[in-house]
Amino acid sequence: MVAVVRAPQRSPRRSRLAATLPADLIELGKPIRARRRDPAMHQLRAALDTRLRDLLARDPGTRVGTDPEELHQMRSAVRRMRAALKAAGPLLDRSWADELRAELGWLGRSLGPVRDADVLIERLRGRAAGFDQSSRDGAETLLDGLVVEREHARVEMLAALSSDRYLALLRTLAAAVSQPLPGARRGDTAATRRGSAARRELAELVHTEFSKVSKAARRAGDDPPDEVLHALRIKVKRLRYTGELALATGGKPMRRLVKSTVGLQDVLGEHQDACVAQDRVLRLLDALGDVVDLDVVFAAGRLVEREEVSRLETRQSWAAAWTKVQSRAEALAA
Repeated sequence: MVAVVRAPQRSPRRSRLAATLPADLIELGKPIRARRRDPAMHQLRAALDTRLRDLLARDPGTRVGTDPEELHQMRSAVRRMRAALKAAGPLLDRSWADELRAELGWLGRSLGPVRDADVLIERLRGRAAGFDQSSRDGAETLLDGLVVEREHARVEMLAALSSDRYLALLRTLAAAVSQPLPGARRGDTAATRRGSAARRELAELVHTEFSKVSKAARRAGDDPPDEVLHALRIKVKRLRYTGELALATGGKPMRRLVKSTVGLQDVLGEHQDACVAQDRVLRLLDALGDVVDLDVVFAAGRLVEREEVSRLETRQSWAAAWTKVQSRAEALAA
């Protein structure tokens, strides 16, 4: 009897990766792990490695486009890498970090319009789900323009993902995590400043980002303009991502701080989404011209009304969420 030797089977996700990316970008080797006592530069390297693997894993699904969550996670991986590089700026070679952040910014801008359209379409369709049939039809007519915009944005996104620039960025990231990261000081590698020194460095990075958020919150006042809350949300997101970088060394106080930033980010994110949705509904209505079916106009009015309710509710609740972040930051510093 002849023994049959079966070739090892690839996972479906790895097979999809092989269809879109070169072999050297699929076989990254073992994931980089970080322990509590590892130096800050190694913590950063491990974080970049994790996010690069997230990005690569979501690449095939993003290209197919049937599950919006794939694009969401891919974009999130890009944002987290940019935020980590910015937060760790004092530890890194500045020119190296700035160049890498710039290329990640290009990729993020390539992914952003499709993701933003996905979010808005899902949001407005969800709002309209409780309407009567004529208003739901009116809302769909209104959204036709947004669906077309999304398809155009997907064409541009796919062109970016098929470009030499994208492959060069992935190879740069893969090379970066394969060795100690370039530090700001000579000899500053993953082999230096372990234990408590690493914890202090990461805690200082978190404190710096918290100080920026705290200053912005004080300046915002009791009744800030919508655009001020949007700018605050961006700073809170950076604080969250910096805190995530320090989770391995910060223990329970850091986890609590990160959790509170997620809560504040959610409130401010809902506020921004409501503002954006209101504006886009009105612009979509205006794009239909002077002669518009009354069902479409009525549906637009109802959508704007619901977004206004959400906008006002979140304006009333963001301060309480910010107070929780403050208390968690004070506990971390104690």
